Amino acid sequence: MNPFEEKISQLRAGEIDQFEVTREEFFLFREAWSKQEDKKFFRGIAGLKGTIIYVYDTTIV
Repeated sequence: MNPFEEKISQLRAGEIDQFEVTREEFFLFREAWSKQEDKKFFRGIAGLKGTIIYVYDTTIV
């Protein structure tokens, strides 16, 4: 099981506010994210050195 599937579920459920994905982990995250029907609500905020902080934002249309 992809470790990001659990993080995505926790973020969607509101159990966590955000999580960070490093540059090295991105393609593993993308594999789990691309399977989500509500993927448009996951917003990535660019950080330093290729890190991305993901939040779940249902206000995005």
